Amino acid sequence: MRRRLAKLCLSSALLLGVLGSAAGAQPLKVGSTPTGLPFTFLDTKTNTIQGVMVDLVNAVSKEAGFTVAVEPLQFSTLIPALTASKIDIIAAAMFITPQRKEVVAFSAPVYSYGEGLIVPKTDTKDYTSFADLKGETVGAQVGTAFVEPLKKSGLFNEVKIYDAIPDIIRDVNAGRLKAGFADAPILAYYVKQGLFPGVRLVETFKPTVVASVGLSVRKTDPELLAKIDKALAKLKADGTLQAILTKWGLPPSADRS
Repeated sequence: MRRRLAKLCLSSALLLGVLGSAAGAQPLKVGSTPTGLPFTFLDTKTNTIQGVMVDLVNAVSKEAGFTVAVEPLQFSTLIPALTASKIDIIAAAMFITPQRKEVVAFSAPVYSYGEGLIVPKTDTKDYTSFADLKGETVGAQVGTAFVEPLKKSGLFNEVKIYDAIPDIIRDVNAGRLKAGFADAPILAYYVKQGLFPGVRLVETFKPTVVASVGLSVRKTDPELLAKIDKALAKLKADGTLQAILTKWGLPPSADRS
């Protein structure tokens, strides 16, 4: 009788320990940028990061059975923060590139696009390529996949590097840059919102770098990546992903996926 009671008490204690551990599980830290409308941005009314990738990582976490806490970080610090275990997931407008895949593990692609070109609204030329801006001073965001192609082209007088896309748009708007290159959907969103009335998105420009964005984790977290990919497949199949893209007014994915 005493043995049976002891076993029952032990079983109860183990069960309570498991339940307590599950209840006290810490949310995974998600790094997102505060300046990437409509993918990620700081909502000043709620002082929280919102956008496409935030909606997506929240939907993924719900489907996969874990919780997340989104933290604002500059784009160039996302991968260092992930590899240093300061965050657990990156949810931002970050291209899946061979170079980045050597450092972090990416989920299945979520959305594809290329770089966009903005110029002052007074400049009505139909630019189609880098060559059309030969000898000019242009801008791009640090850490993006567009910087190296711009520099390696050897076409420009100078390629100025900026921490955030709004800073590029501001300098084009003020006439300090001839043109700016950045994620096409982000530029389109800013222009559509009328936040910078002195610039225009060049519709005739054909992007040089077209790639896909996705969530990313440390290479040492294959189980987390598997959960994310499984959840993403479900969200793509049931229309949740498309609903998120539509909510934020994104055009069709460049790969039509």
